[in-house]
Amino acid sequence: MTPKAPNAIDRLVGSRVRQQRLARRLSLEQLGQALGVTVPQVLKYEKGTNRIGAGRLHEIADLLGAPISFFFEVHAPAEADAAPTARTGSADPAESEASLFSDPETIALAMAFSRIQSPQMRRTLLAMTRAAASEAASADAGADAGQAPTWLGQKGVGSPSAPMACA
Repeated sequence: MTPKAPNAIDRLVGSRVRQQRLARRLSLEQLGQALGVTVPQVLKYEKGTNRIGAGRLHEIADLLGAPISFFFEVHAPAEADAAPTARTGSADPAESEASLFSDPETIALAMAFSRIQSPQMRRTLLAMTRAAASEAASADAGADAGQAPTWLGQKGVGSPSAPMACA
């Protein structure tokens, strides 16, 4: 009998382990040592390649200071509840969440954003990021990639005539 292949929930749990490890500023080596496993094994857990057993998940939750339920929570955007995502092509929120948090740049961006204290700066950055994502989606859909993004010229979103408040 062969072991079952990992599924979207395995990938979600792994991505949440990675997210919590990074939030706690633990290295792969530190988590591996605390668990008594190798770095490649921790990487396999985080990618969802290897399933995490119940006892091991309990141990990880204790080490990372998170309730077990944290590793199963899915935070899908409201507008994408049943629609496939551009990133994964899947309508399964667990699969979307898993691939989203497997990208180190996404995690770094989220962590940096969470440290911004100014609500106005957070709103400005969010609007600019949404506009850039929308423009990228339009370019992917067949728009002329040689043109400058339209959001760069919009007053109020990154234009020279719209100063940003930075405090």
